[in-house]
Amino acid sequence: MVNSSQHAPGQRAHVVFQSLSENDTHCLQFSYFLYSRDGHSPGALGVYVRVNGGPLGSAVWNMSGSHGRQWHQAELAVSTFWPNEYQVLFEAVISTDRRGYMGLDDILLFSYPCAKAPHFSRLGDVEVNAGQNATFQCMAAGRASEAEQFLLQRQGGLMVPAASVKHISHRRFLATFQLPEVGRGEQDLYRCVSQAPRGAGVSNFAELIVKEPPTPIAPPQLLRAGSTYLIIQLNTNSIIGDGPIVRKEIEYRMSRGPWAEVHAVSMQTYKLWHLDPDTEYEISVLLTRPGEGGTGKPGPALVSRTKCAEPMKAPKGLAFSEIQSRQLTLQWEPLGYNVTRCHTYTVSLCYRYTVGSSHNQTFRECVKMERGTNRYTIKNLLPYRNIHVRLILANPEGRKEGKEVIFQTDEDVPGGISAESLTFTPLEDMIFLKWEEPLEPNGLITQYEISYQSIESSDPAVNVPGPRRTVSKLRNETYHVFSNLHPGTTYLFSVRARTGKGFGQTALTEITTNISAPSFDYGDMPSPLGESESTITVLLRPAQGRGAPISVYQVIVEEDRARRMKREPGGQDCFPVPLTFDAALARGAVHYFGAELPASSLLEATPFTVGDNQTYRGYWNPPLEPKKAYLIYFQATSHLKGETRLNCIRIARKAACKESKRPLEVSQHSEEMGLILGVCAGGLVVLIILLGAIIIIIRKGRKLRPGEGEGFVQDHTKRWRKSWHWKPSSLPPAWLRTTSWLQAFRLGPHPPIGSCLLLAVLEQISKMGVGGGLGRYPPLSLVLFVLKLKN
Repeated sequence: MVNSSQHAPGQRAHVVFQSLSENDTHCLQFSYFLYSRDGHSPGALGVYVRVNGGPLGSAVWNMSGSHGRQWHQAELAVSTFWPNEYQVLFEAVISTDRRGYMGLDDILLFSYPCAKAPHFSRLGDVEVNAGQNATFQCMAAGRASEAEQFLLQRQGGLMVPAASVKHISHRRFLATFQLPEVGRGEQDLYRCVSQAPRGAGVSNFAELIVKEPPTPIAPPQLLRAGSTYLIIQLNTNSIIGDGPIVRKEIEYRMSRGPWAEVHAVSMQTYKLWHLDPDTEYEISVLLTRPGEGGTGKPGPALVSRTKCAEPMKAPKGLAFSEIQSRQLTLQWEPLGYNVTRCHTYTVSLCYRYTVGSSHNQTFRECVKMERGTNRYTIKNLLPYRNIHVRLILANPEGRKEGKEVIFQTDEDVPGGISAESLTFTPLEDMIFLKWEEPLEPNGLITQYEISYQSIESSDPAVNVPGPRRTVSKLRNETYHVFSNLHPGTTYLFSVRARTGKGFGQTALTEITTNISAPSFDYGDMPSPLGESESTITVLLRPAQGRGAPISVYQVIVEEDRARRMKREPGGQDCFPVPLTFDAALARGAVHYFGAELPASSLLEATPFTVGDNQTYRGYWNPPLEPKKAYLIYFQATSHLKGETRLNCIRIARKAACKESKRPLEVSQHSEEMGLILGVCAGGLVVLIILLGAIIIIIRKGRKLRPGEGEGFVQDHTKRWRKSWHWKPSSLPPAWLRTTSWLQAFRLGPHPPIGSCLLLAVLEQISKMGVGGGLGRYPPLSLVLFVLKLKN
């Protein structure tokens, strides 16, 4: 007896019955007391049955609350027999109310069945495959009350209520218990328990055996693969789970397919037929042990792919969707698996076209298309070219090539004409220009356009820049002659080609026309301004430069010989090689350069005396020989950028003296001739001076005063006598006046003596005087000079 008020809540008290190992049906009877005056529960009484020293488990019977101030009797029917043993334990637990009394008494063991608690028949072990429902059926004999509760108790303490209780007769009934989808974790010892206030029945422990269905450890092995089959080996020597194995199966599916097929296998190798080419399959082995749910999970899968099959056909329907001058957009029919027969395939678009000006080179390229693409744009093409295109379908087992289709790109503006192809031949007033077709015509050339404009000229008469002119040529005309141009003028030429799309780039080049020979403003051969036995005075007129300014003028003296072909005035046979008088004598030439005049010195018409014994820019202008005939030429030369043009014209002819009966030869080595010449010269000079003075006075219309002529001669004679030393200076004014008198003497009346002989002697003396210093000697002393030469 326990007074709850004297103990703490939850405090426990145990009464352990001795261990029992019975061979037959027996019954354990006991009395209990639970009472509290105010109706509160003094605590709880529980009965535990421990089998073979195992865990205590859950209470097979318990009672709590206040049941009146009296003793109550209960029975315990335990169906555990030898060789197993069990031990009964009574437990009292103080409630939180701590009021009342709990008592236990009269614990008796009887060798006959209990009258208030049912006895269970022997409970057998249950074996199931993992994942299946386990069913325990407990058969009991005895009288069951309506409040009887049937439970399946796990050794660890878990209690499962009965799924159903079936009464077979008034004293026999069957309790069924279900454990759903058991696994290894539910494998344990279980027993049946009936609970009622008047007692409890306890069966023996039966084992729940959970078997794991077998599963292969390793995947099957691939022996051979084809485009439509796979040969495998099951590889089931090692498994996970429980046997025995009563059936083997192969389960396979596409790796990405929703379906699966299972084939029963009776051999270690198996061939899977009717598979799709280039398809990945997952193949597993299924093993089955006895019992429901004995088929284990599929083993590790063998992932294998069938081989590709050769493509059925090449892509079809190749056509263009857009054509431009430099790109081509193509499309074709989409490809299905039934055509490719392989998931690993490539579609290549191969194209070719000719390049180069002569189309003797071929550009080729193949482009792999992206998966699922049936449209592509070929870029960076050449305009107006035939593009040969074909599609190629290839997989690891073969390839199919489509038929080649030809497309033509559209025209575009032509490329520029190569500047190197511009060839030209410049003349003085025209240019021949030739060009080649553009390296990239980009279509059909329909026209060439050539524009030109003067941009620079050395001729001030040419206006620059000049007007721009344009010439159009047909496609087969790649040259043109430009006429009516200005000499020595630089023209800017631009050449461009045209197609149906417009004009292309322009090729530029600068071409300079050749300079022309200068031109003279002379009509026929002009008359000389004056002439003497050794000189001739002509009028030099400035030449007109044509394309280049005049650089220099030359006066050329040519001996007029009878056998020499005569030059025509203004003829083109000029004198390009300068030749001095001394060089002409040394070479035996018939002409020499008597003077070279800078262009700046001849800005207007200017007289010039040929034979004036002067030197002009290195060219000596010696006196002319009276006995010879001469042709006088005037030559103008232009220089520009390494180009030289010259023109000459005959402006005078000096005839030789025809009245001389015999030639007069002057020799300083002849003593007699020197004496004669000296005497004659002295007298004649005095006579000529007097005659010249008279003529001048007469022409001027005034009279000569007495003694004026004589005083003139005497004054000059005295002055000349003072200078006996020779100086290479010019003639004195009196001597020049004497020359004028000589001319007057030739023109006026003179004695009937041989005037030509006299003039020839005087001219020879004049040459000797100018060249040798006689110009400083007085005329009356010429005889002494000649005698001095003789000595």
